[in-house]
Amino acid sequence: MSSAPTPAPGTSTYRERLVPGPAGVAAVVLFAVMCGLVVLVSSTVAAAITSLTVLVVGLVLVAVTSPVVEVRGRELHAGRAHIPVDLLGETEVLDADGVRTALGPGYDPRSFACLRTWTKGAVTARVLDPADPTPSWLVSTRRPAALRAAIEAARGA
Repeated sequence: MSSAPTPAPGTSTYRERLVPGPAGVAAVVLFAVMCGLVVLVSSTVAAAITSLTVLVVGLVLVAVTSPVVEVRGRELHAGRAHIPVDLLGETEVLDADGVRTALGPGYDPRSFACLRTWTKGAVTARVLDPADPTPSWLVSTRRPAALRAAIEAARGA
């Protein structure tokens, strides 16, 4: 039995911002270009300013609204939600097919889900607290094995 060091309360052992991939960024760029084309009939300068403004605002909005998945101290944070890792059962790593199955007919709508379609993997864990009406957590991540390892390390497994 190995004794893993317990992370300090404010220490982050895993952190990932779930920003869209290249296709999402390309969609923002395309939207900015289209907005510029609409304004092009009035002025080339106005079209360039419009495109640049829409591009910057779009990229900032994408970054700001993308949730952060983090294991900090002894808690798992997914967006604005958080739960102590001691209240989570065994974590399971899911690939794209596993996520699809987890969201299938057996999915409990009371479960907490922080999902982003542009990430293929996820981690799921049952909630052990009998007073919590949420039966499980399902959290998207690009590195599910690393997130699972961070949760296990924070738990002191």
